Amino acid sequence: MNGLILVKTSVGAVEEAIREAKKIEGVVDAYAVFGRFDMVVLLEAKDFPSLMRTAVSVSALKGIRSTETLVEGD
Repeated sequence: MNGLILVKTSVGAVEEAIREAKKIEGVVDAYAVFGRFDMVVLLEAKDFPSLMRTAVSVSALKGIRSTETLVEGD
């Protein structure tokens, strides 16, 4: 199961948030983007509960203001 998280960070926090997100199990990649969001986090998990645990871990990182999680439709 795949998902992605659209993330808004505090000013100046995106680089550290990317580094820390990449350390979380289930995070495939994370990178900065331009537009309404500051970064995107790509997720991969065996099932929905695992995907949501990873999403909660990402949203708890220092400097994260808000997130929107998108889950792969089957």
